[in-house]
Amino acid sequence: MPIYLLDTFGSASIGVYIRATEEFIIVPKQVPSTKVEKLQEWFKTKIVKTNIGGSVLIGSLICANSNGMILPRFVWDEELEALKSLRDVNITVMDTKRTAYGNLVLTNDYGAVVDPRLSRKDVKVISDTLGVEAVPGEVAGLPYVGALTTATNKGAMAHPLIKPEEEELLRDVLKVHVGIGTVNCGIPYIATGLIGNSKVAAAGSLTTGPELFMIGQALGVAEEDE
Repeated sequence: MPIYLLDTFGSASIGVYIRATEEFIIVPKQVPSTKVEKLQEWFKTKIVKTNIGGSVLIGSLICANSNGMILPRFVWDEELEALKSLRDVNITVMDTKRTAYGNLVLTNDYGAVVDPRLSRKDVKVISDTLGVEAVPGEVAGLPYVGALTTATNKGAMAHPLIKPEEEELLRDVLKVHVGIGTVNCGIPYIATGLIGNSKVAAAGSLTTGPELFMIGQALGVAEEDE
């Protein structure tokens, strides 16, 4: 499967707006139908169009895997109803001051690494909702693990300054190979410009050839190109 290039709302920061898992993709309602059709063609999975509290910043506000998703407290009722069309997916609305759960939690279907500033109670809720072990950790000495790394069930791509012990934690918890690199011509906040699952990935439109190579190595998708 190839790695595709994409922009959203004229921006290469596609991961800020889109949340992808093995089973579904969530995109803002305002994304043009031509882009949604591209995502459907590439990922061949269910796509839900909705906003979160009226915001288009889906990727930053939602954390999700195939089992469940975590939403901020200000999600609207009609948005929640749209997301409930995903059957057999646990949905939890967090009643906390924190809102950018997509940036605070890194998860696949095997495990989750969470911002170490989250309370033990919140980590337990996240673990129960996603159906995986959730462990506090950092990437490159920073707590925004969900913004610094993109993970699938096949691999993870992390900030280039990730420390060896952090990389080991990601490998142990997510149970996948961890690669490093950048997106969109040198941006180290990987998840802002990269979405994917175990079959296919899409990177921001400014991502260079060498970066695409590193993404393919990290997520294990390049070797399946035909």
